[in-house]
Amino acid sequence: MDIDWMAWHPDPKKPDFIPPVGAVDAHCHVFGPADKFPFAPTRKYTPCDASKEQLFALRHHLGFSRNVIVQASCHGQNNDALVDALQASNDLARGVAVVSPDISDAELRRMHAAGVRGVRFNFVKRLVDNTPREVFVSIADRIAKLGWHIIVYLESPDLPDLIPFLESLPTTVVFDHMARPDVSKGVDHPDFQRFVTLMENEKFWCKVTCPERLSLIGPDQDYSDVVPFMKLLVEKYPDRVLWGTDWPHPNMKSHMPDDGALVDVIPMIATTPQLQKKLLVENPMRLYWED
Repeated sequence: MDIDWMAWHPDPKKPDFIPPVGAVDAHCHVFGPADKFPFAPTRKYTPCDASKEQLFALRHHLGFSRNVIVQASCHGQNNDALVDALQASNDLARGVAVVSPDISDAELRRMHAAGVRGVRFNFVKRLVDNTPREVFVSIADRIAKLGWHIIVYLESPDLPDLIPFLESLPTTVVFDHMARPDVSKGVDHPDFQRFVTLMENEKFWCKVTCPERLSLIGPDQDYSDVVPFMKLLVEKYPDRVLWGTDWPHPNMKSHMPDDGALVDVIPMIATTPQLQKKLLVENPMRLYWED
């Protein structure tokens, strides 16, 4: 792994918050193991191993029932590690793949049978090379026929330019990590309010995830500077929000979060049992397990 890579927390706390029965960790990853599933030669980073067995053990420890595993950029367009994890999950995991425009119909069908239900479009320049938008359009047209959706990973300054493109896509679109707002500006800033307004379009969903990435004050204050952003979206769009750990937290530089402590943020952003059930059970089940 990279010399400055921060490995995932080896002993997370047991959360004080008990998730509702059937709760889904709707954003997590598997890395390798590299000796079985080598990382892509075009990768921008080299992580430590984070296996399906370790992910499923964490799921049990945190009190969750299911996972949505998102293809990590370190594996490029080779989804073998993802498919392997899905096939070992006993139908308790679904997947989001990264694919090339020339992928065969047979391979798409194979991934669908394994549990893939979406593709990820990554616009974060430090993680991936630029992809022409017409390539994304060709992929979107093909996966729409399977009933899949699109996950988009971007940073807040890039959102305005992407809005017309995202609105034109033929599928549901899910934003990773609330489109990465600058939390120093506050929830009322026009930048975040632009995203809140965009979410009025019912084709858009978002993940209220990764306070550890967005916070400027860190875990000692329970990521309280990010909580208002997450809470606003949960309350305004309760039927189109998802939550996940982001385990094993790739490319963290400031600190490695305790996954149990991240779970304990949930009741701060979804303050009633009804909102918690929507966020953790009903919404991910509707998006990933209802065919």
